Amino acid sequence: MPDVVDPESAEALQQDALWATFVSEQQGGTRQEFNEHWLAFQRIFANRNAEDGPPIVWRPDEETVTATNLHQALIDTGFSCYRDLHAWSVQNKSGFWEYVIDRLGILFETPPARILDLSEGCKHPTWFPGAVMNIADSCFTAHRDKPAILSRGEDVPEAAVTTYGELEELVNRFANGLTERGIAPDTAIALYMPMTVACVAAYLGIIRAGCRVVSIADSFSAEELRTRMEIASADTVLTVESYRRSGKDIAMYNKVISAGIEAAIVIPADEGNLPSLRDSDVLWDDFLSAREIFVSVTREPECITNILFSSGTTGEPKAIPWTHLTPLKGAMDGHFHQDIHGNDVVAWPTNIGWMMGPWLIYATFINGATMALYEGAPLGEDFTAFVRDARVSVLGVVPSIVRTWRNQGALDHVEWPNIRVVTSTGEPSNREDYLWLMSRMAYRTPIIEYLGGTEIGGGHLACTLVQPASPSTFTTAGLGIEVVVLDEDDLPVTEGQMGELFLIPPAIGLSQSLLNKDHDSVYYDDCPKGPNGEILRRHGDQTLRMHRGFYRAQGRADDTMNLGGIKVSSLELEQIIDSHPGVYESAAIGFQPGGEGAERLVVFVVTHQSVGLDELGSELSRMIGKRLNPLYKIHRLVPAQALPRTASNKLMRRTLRAEYMESRDS
Repeated sequence: MPDVVDPESAEALQQDALWATFVSEQQGGTRQEFNEHWLAFQRIFANRNAEDGPPIVWRPDEETVTATNLHQALIDTGFSCYRDLHAWSVQNKSGFWEYVIDRLGILFETPPARILDLSEGCKHPTWFPGAVMNIADSCFTAHRDKPAILSRGEDVPEAAVTTYGELEELVNRFANGLTERGIAPDTAIALYMPMTVACVAAYLGIIRAGCRVVSIADSFSAEELRTRMEIASADTVLTVESYRRSGKDIAMYNKVISAGIEAAIVIPADEGNLPSLRDSDVLWDDFLSAREIFVSVTREPECITNILFSSGTTGEPKAIPWTHLTPLKGAMDGHFHQDIHGNDVVAWPTNIGWMMGPWLIYATFINGATMALYEGAPLGEDFTAFVRDARVSVLGVVPSIVRTWRNQGALDHVEWPNIRVVTSTGEPSNREDYLWLMSRMAYRTPIIEYLGGTEIGGGHLACTLVQPASPSTFTTAGLGIEVVVLDEDDLPVTEGQMGELFLIPPAIGLSQSLLNKDHDSVYYDDCPKGPNGEILRRHGDQTLRMHRGFYRAQGRADDTMNLGGIKVSSLELEQIIDSHPGVYESAAIGFQPGGEGAERLVVFVVTHQSVGLDELGSELSRMIGKRLNPLYKIHRLVPAQALPRTASNKLMRRTLRAEYMESRDS
């Protein structure tokens, strides 16, 4: 049965019953406009007490629960509920991970002597000592005739099918291409291209050959490309001549040349019109070997396989190594939190330069599922129709994409009958937008919120299909990882309080080194002790611990400001501002005039149409005062055409703050 939370008040039970009736009406009759859904939601839950937890809009039935991977795990381990399973996963890490590697079918050339060695302390654990492996091998345990990838580009009528056997042959041809050119293990090879079948094959081929992938987002400039390749000591890049996005051709090879990269492997935009290359470069087809068999280079689990980068909004980006171990975290999360099964089709608009690109590869293939790749901008009806036609059952989203779908009507003429799981990451979501998305699927699926980071290899806060769901909230720490939320006095927050979230090591997925910074000083220096004296690891998320076991992300800890002597996160303010009908999106920052004294609130706004800033500012101030605190006053409202975002779609508030301060000083 569903994993329930503590008993609710009579008022909350009545609210939940009214909402369940409303949902039943939507599922059984003519669908109402979303405005009616939102009004019903606000009316039914208007007097929800904080102690009752957030509004529950989806509850798993017994059929849903019993079909989950988590339910099977409860049977296998003998636990009666999810909470006990999670407790076991952090209290008996060796037992939990022994179960996970068996359930996922992880392949080793030499099995580990044991699961965990803590002789060097919890900051630097040794997982699977004595083991020899190559994580790429565990991506090919499905039958070779099974579809591995369904792919198509913008305005292409039909998707191409690549089987597991065909994908592995392409992986092996790329790996052989590396060795035939004398490229030795541990050599760094950059990927600077959109997420395509070739990108996926090259990624796994580099790892299978014992080399290191350097993941670089295709949106980065030539200068940013060069910086990241220099940090990773890479002199060879795989790229495309150009690709099509939003109806435009995006040149890539020219940026490689501008960056002064030594050698490039280039995929032509048109096979019938091959580009002219420098003498040091080679075409994709010429690089691929004719040999379709390759014996993986196996190594110790802690050997580096992939170098990814932090967003790098200020200063040099952190270079974060992944190892053969890191993918186990993402594959395990996908198995239990996103509930990926072998018969699922998984789509998540992403990029190889963002951690969700590699995550998608491992979470899909280690679980034996099928990946759906759309090669273009996932913003309009062409993408939503691709999701329908590919029969996607597990769909990953980013909040800004969901907002675009809603504003542009991308789901007005498209149904998604096969979707059973929607999952979200990348930035904090908006409750109204996510209720809208759930309404488009008649509330038959929750949205699995998923918060983590590149240096975690997956998520530290998540949801499950065995727990009730409320939009834009989390229900649990991730399996295998333990968190604590502390207030300004370094004490655990109580329900209803906000604080900074810390991780309790060790956990598979947590980074143990950085290429260009001192790892321990970044993540451990000046951290407080845990409630039981534990060593804590900094992650930087501001988190609200809600009642009845829920959490809400409140943005980064460094995006918190003090207004009128009261601490508030940028996200709290933006959620209210964005609910104004004239506002498309916003960014709230605090600044101190002269670098000291009380902070003042500056709000950057992208509006739906031309609106009077004075009138809008007054209305927003009233909304903030009514819904948060009357002491919060907008010092200045700044109009913007667009807000700056990182390659992984995170809002760059620090960039806005720096630009604002510079404009004041100039």
